[in-house]
Amino acid sequence: MAGNPDRLDLFLAHRGALLNYASRIVGDRAHAEDVVQEAFLRFDAAVVEQGPGGQGLSEPLAYLYRIVRNLSLDLRRKLGRERNRQVADSEESMAQIGEDRPSPEAAVGARHELALVVAAMAELPERTRIALEMHRFGGCSLREISAHLGISVGLAHSLVTDGLEHCRQRLYRR
Repeated sequence: MAGNPDRLDLFLAHRGALLNYASRIVGDRAHAEDVVQEAFLRFDAAVVEQGPGGQGLSEPLAYLYRIVRNLSLDLRRKLGRERNRQVADSEESMAQIGEDRPSPEAAVGARHELALVVAAMAELPERTRIALEMHRFGGCSLREISAHLGISVGLAHSLVTDGLEHCRQRLYRR
């Protein structure tokens, strides 16, 4: 495995937590293993691309978690599409899928709401965003979030609550 010993040490020290995080998103430990391995390779390559004169990462662990999250969400969507294709092979399932499809107006509205939530999350302070993502997307408990961020459980709860409230305000501030 390539990589600077510092990056490898960081990865190995947090591998179990990264694997648990990916498992919660993907829903499968074997797929999570693949995601975490790919995340390290991308993390290592991104740091190497910066070169010796590069700025370096101010939050390498947060960056690694973001890569794991993005890869996990991509894989979950891919697996969902594959499952949908398998279901679509049956004529009976095709009829049911046609009935369950949202109207074009509902799809546009949902895309707009998603864009608002993504923009709202981008406005959050990094620690609040990480806490919210771990809780809502990763299924992490407040205790796990507090341990990961090195804060109290009460502060983890406040960060998640503040993040949710910020997103809610942005979503309904039309």
